[in-house]
Amino acid sequence: MDRSLDLGNLLTEQVNPNSVGLDGLSTEEMLTVFHREDRLAVEAVEQELPRIAAAVDAIAACLLAGGRLFYTGAGTSGRLGVLDASECPPTFSVPPSLVTGIIAGGDTALRNSVEATEDSPEAGAADLLARGFCVKDALVGIAASGRTPYVLGALEAAHSLRALTACIVCSPYSPIAARVQFPIEVLTGPEVIAGSTRLKAGTATKLVLNMLSSGVMIRLGCVYSNLMVNVQPTNAKLVDRAERIVTVVTGLPRAAATQLLQGSGGSVRTAIVMGKLGISREQAEARLSACAGRVRDALAHAGQ
Repeated sequence: MDRSLDLGNLLTEQVNPNSVGLDGLSTEEMLTVFHREDRLAVEAVEQELPRIAAAVDAIAACLLAGGRLFYTGAGTSGRLGVLDASECPPTFSVPPSLVTGIIAGGDTALRNSVEATEDSPEAGAADLLARGFCVKDALVGIAASGRTPYVLGALEAAHSLRALTACIVCSPYSPIAARVQFPIEVLTGPEVIAGSTRLKAGTATKLVLNMLSSGVMIRLGCVYSNLMVNVQPTNAKLVDRAERIVTVVTGLPRAAATQLLQGSGGSVRTAIVMGKLGISREQAEARLSACAGRVRDALAHAGQ
């Protein structure tokens, strides 16, 4: 371990003047401090919306071309990446391999602290490449400090392959942001508890990840209007949701929506196009195929 390391200059490590004397406040006063600081995290994300949008479009293009999305991080950052990746299949009905979260220390680190691994750039690169990462894929490095060696190692490996790279960091002028094509720098400021980046930095990171994955999936056609049209009716709850979606979009009675879903082979997107255009399953599937599965485009081509 490098005993000369001094990270006190990092924005995320500094002492927050707004929370000095925190332990001497009443509980409600203490929580008010947390709440006011959390608002700053939301405002910091707003400042980065143009960069987030650029990353969404670039990542979506990668996935449309047959690539995959990977997140990598250590500690809280790694856990947030794994969480976001794991929510994509149930929310958007995409294969688990499409979005992958990698955390320093492996699955054990999801529940237990495995801090030493984050200092190894070699481990970051090895863990990424072990999953078959290639030039078609996209990598988002997540590190509040903007300097985690594990993340830098993974980004270097992706860079050497000429793959798309992006990052989410909470410190300015960081080595990670300088190494990627699409840097997202959410400057949340010093934490309420100095250095505890699971707080504002973690909140802001989660907000950005929500936007990244949801924005990408919308661009992939998994959402029509604000509805999960890629939902797979594999249990009673999801059958109910699928039928309600078809009803809302087509304006048809519930019974008719049920028949459309049955006739579509259980595809909400196909059922919608069938119902809106009054065409067969085969015709609806052909329209969707020509539009990369996007319902809006399939309907637009028919003047809807």
